[in-house]
Amino acid sequence: MVKQKTIEAEISLTGVGLHTGKEVTMTFKPAPINNGITFVRKDLEGQPIIEADANYVVNTQRGTNLEKLGVKIQTPEHVLAAIVGCDVDNIIIELDASELPIMDGSSKYFVEAIEKAGIQEQEAKRNIYVVKEIISFTDEESGSEIIIMPHDNYCVTAMVDFGTKVLGTQNATMKSISEFKTEIADSRTFSFLHELEFLLEEGLIKGGDLNNAIVYVDKEISEKTMNNLKVAFGKEELTVKPNGILDNLTLHYPNEAARHKLLDVVGDLSLIGTRIQGKVIANKPGHFVNTQFAKKLAKIIKIEQRNYVPVYDLNLEPLMDIHKIMSVLPHRPPFLFIDRILEMSDSHIVGMKNVTMNESFFVGHFPGAPVMPGVIIVEAMAQTGGILVLSTVPDPENYLTYFMKIDNVKFKQKVLPGDTLTFKCDLITPIRRGICHMQANAYANGRLVAEAELMAQIAKKQ
Repeated sequence: MVKQKTIEAEISLTGVGLHTGKEVTMTFKPAPINNGITFVRKDLEGQPIIEADANYVVNTQRGTNLEKLGVKIQTPEHVLAAIVGCDVDNIIIELDASELPIMDGSSKYFVEAIEKAGIQEQEAKRNIYVVKEIISFTDEESGSEIIIMPHDNYCVTAMVDFGTKVLGTQNATMKSISEFKTEIADSRTFSFLHELEFLLEEGLIKGGDLNNAIVYVDKEISEKTMNNLKVAFGKEELTVKPNGILDNLTLHYPNEAARHKLLDVVGDLSLIGTRIQGKVIANKPGHFVNTQFAKKLAKIIKIEQRNYVPVYDLNLEPLMDIHKIMSVLPHRPPFLFIDRILEMSDSHIVGMKNVTMNESFFVGHFPGAPVMPGVIIVEAMAQTGGILVLSTVPDPENYLTYFMKIDNVKFKQKVLPGDTLTFKCDLITPIRRGICHMQANAYANGRLVAEAELMAQIAKKQ
């Protein structure tokens, strides 16, 4: 089981936003399990939280921009890439401005900060989406395309061809996320001269300088443009190197542009919200196609998770029959709602119930059109989880199980007489001091019928 990870301590960085030019202090903070990546705007009333979620992408002009309920986060992609590249799942990022610091235009300083803060495992399983078939997205206007295919790892290939002599065609490949820190993280953002002229006219890149962006000169520079660039970058002199790069900036790699595009892909795809196992091939990637693909894949994953129904052989001898169940649980008919336990491990349990017309609750619950009450389904899931927590003590018959909390309850389908219900409960956190925190799902007729997040505690009988 691959466990979730967070950082061990807080750490802050200060820099300027590339487009706003505003100074910003950013603080990485440890986060609890299943938190994911969240941004907190400390400078705004109520300190609103914005999740790193593809559904919050509002525009991709010169970067990925998120917005939730009017609260904005600008250009987070380099930070997001660093978090994924450092193998961190849960982290809180506090900001005192809308735009994250550009630093040197790469993920290098963010990776260094996360490693300095330290990384620690958490007591929860990491969710990984295993790609089973080819999924693609194409932007017809630009010709950009991203596909993902089955693979035994998470790897990314980026191919760029901007039709310019100065940049040409470049490729970059990351065979494993473990290569990110050494092969990808220090690749800086880049721009073409013609784009730079447009950005200056639009009042953007106020925080740009020649240390955080590689400028490829793809056209002849007029004296007016050169003077504007000198003012924008605060330089008395600017030159074009023989390799077509503005000023004296030295490339880290011959294919640094392609590596940075790969970095952007890693950052943008983190907005899916789930780790991926698959091979990504990005042809002419950009923030628009990256985030559109992230939205598409996130939707596919959500649908698959919603429709996933585990299959169990009900003809096999159960792990626990009704007699063994009653030797563990204190419940008795008509308030015992499970008939068998099919599977059990340290972190999960599967129970079963045959729903018949003879159930006592059908007498009063829509007698003319009997439907199993939702609260009874939740109780049945809790009883299943109760057996899991009671299995941790040597004398379960001397304990009772009590609810502490029920969250995120959803009922998807009706359960009718004649249905066979299966309940699967997975621990969200390890059982400690008799407290069981679990995700519980109920299935019938090949469909999810109910789900809930449950917390219960066992206590010795008085």
